Amino acid sequence: MSIKRLLPMAAMVVLLACESSGVQEEANAFQETTEIPLGGNAYVTTGTGVEVTRQGVQHWISSEAVLSTYFKTQKPQQVFLQLVLGARNAPCDFMVTAGGQRKEVSVTAQGSDTVHVGKFDLDEGYVKVDIQGVSKEGEAFSAIKSLLVKTKDNAPIVYVKDNESNRYYWGRRGPSVHLSYEVPENKNFKWFYSEITVPEGEDPNGSYYMANGFGEGYFGIQANADDERRVLFSVWSPFHTDNPEEIPEDQQIKLLKKGEGVYTGEFGNEGSGGQSYWKYQWITGNTYRFLNSVEPDGQGNTIYTAYFYAPELGEWKLIASFLRPQSDTWYKRPHSFLENFNDKNGYLGRKAFYHDQWAMDTEGHWTALTTAKFTGDDIARRGYRMDYAGGVENGQFFLQNGGFFNDFEELNSMHQRSATNQEPAVDVDALP
Repeated sequence: MSIKRLLPMAAMVVLLACESSGVQEEANAFQETTEIPLGGNAYVTTGTGVEVTRQGVQHWISSEAVLSTYFKTQKPQQVFLQLVLGARNAPCDFMVTAGGQRKEVSVTAQGSDTVHVGKFDLDEGYVKVDIQGVSKEGEAFSAIKSLLVKTKDNAPIVYVKDNESNRYYWGRRGPSVHLSYEVPENKNFKWFYSEITVPEGEDPNGSYYMANGFGEGYFGIQANADDERRVLFSVWSPFHTDNPEEIPEDQQIKLLKKGEGVYTGEFGNEGSGGQSYWKYQWITGNTYRFLNSVEPDGQGNTIYTAYFYAPELGEWKLIASFLRPQSDTWYKRPHSFLENFNDKNGYLGRKAFYHDQWAMDTEGHWTALTTAKFTGDDIARRGYRMDYAGGVENGQFFLQNGGFFNDFEELNSMHQRSATNQEPAVDVDALP
């Protein structure tokens, strides 16, 4: 090879070395580093052909797929982003977008597992970082384990930090939030009534709008798939297990009756017991009514019965009635909650209005429940996700979670709704 040909090549090597050195100097100016594991903080928000596992992003074969990672900053600031790579066997290129700024990243088949992305100017609040494969020489893009966020001070960053107790899964689902209603302590209550309205656009699949909770179970509506929605009523067994097959016969939930078209069976994973659901395509914007009772049978058991009212049908429908052995209780701990049970779409938001809560005592008198305590699950309490809210809006209780919005409500706060003074228009003695 002639000297004339070697000189341009040498100049190029020197230029690349200088560029690399300059980028490294930029990175060194950001002293604090936060490592965000993609296994608990990333989603496939566009396309397919890539997987998010506990180890990070893997099996990435499609350039159409977009991977989105979210974290929350406490102030506007400039950050320096880096990627920590996993398995790779050929060069590839990624496009990284954050705060309206885009930078292309080249990955080699060998070399450091940490690659520089560059500087980004970010606003205060939740930040979305999109990563998309641009080109690859092998069958797959490089696996990515984590996103490094380098800052110039130690201002805290909100993200799902660890996988203890399976928190990557719970964190990707998003925070669950609850309303616990205050009831008079000197009475026994048999019935609980409430209503739910889900606004249009606040119903992504995986949402559970639990209206009428009690000490031993819950009752509400779900968005299960594009073509399937359910009314769900469940009662836990007194035997504590996540496997329904382990429940002794004398502690199993017994079905007493059910409505037409209602499925009944067992459930597990989050406690075990008797479950019933009715497939019904409830509609956003419409208000649905929930009524259920809890009463002892006088023989050491408790009977739980649930009814659902859809305005499109104009009548109360029996969902199911269960007998719970080895228990003797009236209605305790009336509450509501909102959760997402699909960890693949925890980046989508949901909201519902929970209103007109009433409890009927054993003497047949209704009491309006107008005070509620707002609480959250482990992910919310730890501050791993802060996209949650609840309280009172337009005179009604509401709950909201997911979607990485910035306005959140303090946990354990108390809220008061307006009293309507109009008792539920239902004759409980005439119910099916």
